[in-house]
Amino acid sequence: MTESPATPNEYMLVGEVVAPFGIHGQIKVKSYTDNVEHLSRRIRTVYLGPKRQSYPLKGVIEHKQGLLILSLGGVTKREQAEDMRRFEVAILEHEAAPLDDGEYFIHQLYGLTVLTEDGAEIGKVREVLATGASEVLVVTRAGQPDGLIPMIHDVVRELDIAGGRIVVHLLEGLLETREPS
Repeated sequence: MTESPATPNEYMLVGEVVAPFGIHGQIKVKSYTDNVEHLSRRIRTVYLGPKRQSYPLKGVIEHKQGLLILSLGGVTKREQAEDMRRFEVAILEHEAAPLDDGEYFIHQLYGLTVLTEDGAEIGKVREVLATGASEVLVVTRAGQPDGLIPMIHDVVRELDIAGGRIVVHLLEGLLETREPS
């Protein structure tokens, strides 16, 4: 249990502690990852809380869909687990399961510039909403309300994370515009 020397950009959120589990210090975690097998087989250390304290990951059980039970080294009492309630659970990004072509991590979308096909800047990605069907980008626009852009093939023409941009095809009625006052 030590503070990690990693910078905030090197962490990847994999869940949030919702409650202690049992009497031996296990924690119940709402999972944000769909690759539980990678977590249980490949990850040896997790980072919890605002200070990203490191804990050896001793065991992972998929309790229910989207709900994990984690056993952490050094956490042996229910009271210790109770103190972790609402803590974020993270791993180091370079330890995450490799992505397939065309896949991305949600956090990589934040701050990207959104452009139309003709090169006009719409704004920057401020937030990403997970709707179940697809992600929706919340785009901050100068002098306009935030725009909502779905991450679907009919709209997104190019996703260039390295170049810091997303090129979109604006379907009719997609973005509300307002005349300057």
